[in-house]
Amino acid sequence: QVQLVESGGGFVQAGGSLRLSCAASRDVGKFNVMGWYRQAPGKQRELVATITGITGGDLTNYGDSVKGRFTISRDNAKNTVYLQMNSLKPEDTAVYYCKLSWGFEYWGQGTQVTVSS
Repeated sequence: QVQLVESGGGFVQAGGSLRLSCAASRDVGKFNVMGWYRQAPGKQRELVATITGITGGDLTNYGDSVKGRFTISRDNAKNTVYLQMNSLKPEDTAVYYCKLSWGFEYWGQGTQVTVSS
C-alpha cells in the first residue's frame, strides 16, 4: 500500500505561481508513472501532467491547457513529484490530485488551488 501526500496548494492572483509537491509513503523506485490531475466544480477530472520513468530519463506529457505554463518533475530519491505552475489563470482553479501508477493506481487526497482574477 502506498499513500500519497500532496502539499503546496493555496490562493494566488492571476499571473502568479505555485509549486505542488506529492510524496509517496514508501520507496516506489523510478519505473512508474506519476502525475497530476485536477477537478473543478461541476467538471470532470482532467489530466494536467504525467511523468514516466524510463531507462535514461523521464517522459513527460501535458494537458493542452497547461502546456508552456506548467512543468512536472520528480526526485526519485525522495519519491516525490512536483508541479511548478506559472502564469496561473482563474480557469486553473481546481482541486489538484496526485496519482501514482505502479502496479495499482494510487491517488492523493487532493489540494485546492484557487486563482483570483
